[in-house]
Amino acid sequence: MSNATTFVPAAATIPGPIADTRRPRVNFPAGACDCHAHVFGPQREYPFAPGGGYVPPECSIDDYVRMLRAIGCARAVIVHPSVYGTDNRCTIDALRSGKFAFRGVAVIDEPNTTDSQLEDMHRAGVRGVRINLKSKGAVVGINAAPRLAERIKARGWHIQFFLDTHAMPDIDREMTKLPVDIVIDHFGHIETAHGMQAPGFRTLLRLARHERCWFKLIGPYRISRQAPKFADVTPFARALVEAAPDRCVWGTDWPHPNVSFMPNDGDLADMLADWIPDAALRNRILAANPARLYDFR
Repeated sequence: MSNATTFVPAAATIPGPIADTRRPRVNFPAGACDCHAHVFGPQREYPFAPGGGYVPPECSIDDYVRMLRAIGCARAVIVHPSVYGTDNRCTIDALRSGKFAFRGVAVIDEPNTTDSQLEDMHRAGVRGVRINLKSKGAVVGINAAPRLAERIKARGWHIQFFLDTHAMPDIDREMTKLPVDIVIDHFGHIETAHGMQAPGFRTLLRLARHERCWFKLIGPYRISRQAPKFADVTPFARALVEAAPDRCVWGTDWPHPNVSFMPNDGDLADMLADWIPDAALRNRILAANPARLYDFR
């Protein structure tokens, strides 16, 4: 009699993305890059870490590539999600799949990660590490940043922060001490309802004065309640672009995990026409800036 147990995957607690991606009206340039997305593989192969904030449905690399081709991207960045803890296998396997021009952002258990493992990640396409100060189940905190920075600076990697600047308005003092580039995703999780003079957004503008600080213009549905077009995000996006035109990049946040409004990625792409009306500047943010940040060649 076999002792093997039947694997039963955990039921998804959040919806998947809209599969029928609308082709955007905004034309993307050659080399356009989606700078922020996640993939979620079969649970049997890539189990979730305990204590995660959500259970996603399977969102495969093939699903993601179909969306990228629909909106006109030629490159993409896969960011390791919190539900996998520091087990980067799903992300690394996607980078190595050969199915697209990928780069990656990993989550590193620094004390237990060897230089050889970091080099292996670099060969796979990793160009940054993420510190998540907001999500439930996140396992790498701000105290790890100085040591991580020392470990990664020779490779030209950056540290990406997912945080709430409204709750941490003085965090820029610690960030600007780091000897590597830093990247703020999701608009620093400000709330547009607080206004542009709110401490959280002023923190972002202070950071914009530092040549090492980059911004990801992603996730309007995370900072605004004005679905579906999120018009109140426009002045915030424009202010960051004006402050740091060579250090802003854009992304879809596909497959939009744990959000209250599920967008069509074509609609997200078209928001760029309002956020960045100048086509030449928009193309810089879609292609030239990410090529520098993520070492696309």
